[in-house]
Amino acid sequence: MEIQLPAQWTLSAFSDEAGDSLDAQIEAAKRANLQFVDLRSLDGFNISIFPTEKASAAKAKLDEAGLGVQMFGSPLGKIDIADDFDIDLKKLRHLGELAPLFDCYAVRIFSYFNKHEAAKSEWEAISLDRLGQLRDEAKALGLKLYHENERHIFGDFGRDVKKLAELRNENFATIFDFDNYNQSGEDVWEIWELLRDVTDSMHLKDSTTENQHVPVGQGNGQVERILRDAISRGWSGPLAVEPHLSNSKAVAATGPGGTRNEAFASMSSADSFHIAVETAQELIARANS
Repeated sequence: MEIQLPAQWTLSAFSDEAGDSLDAQIEAAKRANLQFVDLRSLDGFNISIFPTEKASAAKAKLDEAGLGVQMFGSPLGKIDIADDFDIDLKKLRHLGELAPLFDCYAVRIFSYFNKHEAAKSEWEAISLDRLGQLRDEAKALGLKLYHENERHIFGDFGRDVKKLAELRNENFATIFDFDNYNQSGEDVWEIWELLRDVTDSMHLKDSTTENQHVPVGQGNGQVERILRDAISRGWSGPLAVEPHLSNSKAVAATGPGGTRNEAFASMSSADSFHIAVETAQELIARANS
């Protein structure tokens, strides 16, 4: 559906949840009347390793469909603090090569796991140091990083996101993911009150008290209330629908928490993607009315 977005808002979606191929993703985005997509995986490649020689053909398809790329859904920071940091630096530099080819300079990132249970102070110090280095590299590459609050990384709980938000500048920003805060056991409204002044983007994803993924606004994420508050305060930024309704290859690759929603089990990825985007569009329209 077509909706009137609040001023300086843009709406996108993780199109790989509709299909593996770029062609399938474009078809789903057009069906939902989207103007942008977030590229996480396409044609068998994660965006962080997508071959540069294939980029021009992919961009031509997107241009023909009238679609822009809002953000690269990279996996940077989704490794352990004990893992080699060069893994992320190499991926970031590759994304720097892809950026002008896709006309996209925004990159989603995370803030590191701690599977060996190092002391919280060590986890924090290593994570913040790495994020600072990524931010410096992003500046050199002309990129802007967007940190997502993911389960079990350093920036999982709101209080820790508040700490890493001190890194915010023209090359480092934060994403507010409603579902992930809910699944971490936090009161999403209280976290919004804590972080709304340092929130630069949103992921429209929702889950119930039992951590089952549902269309946005139908769970425990208090999404409509938060969107209304954001609009009333003049907040602006990019939003992306991240459906997580079907057990697609793209969803499985993210390693999401939560339980499967059987209501969508027999539905195609394209159809569940469409429901997720359409529900989000309707929710934004209500919040903006």
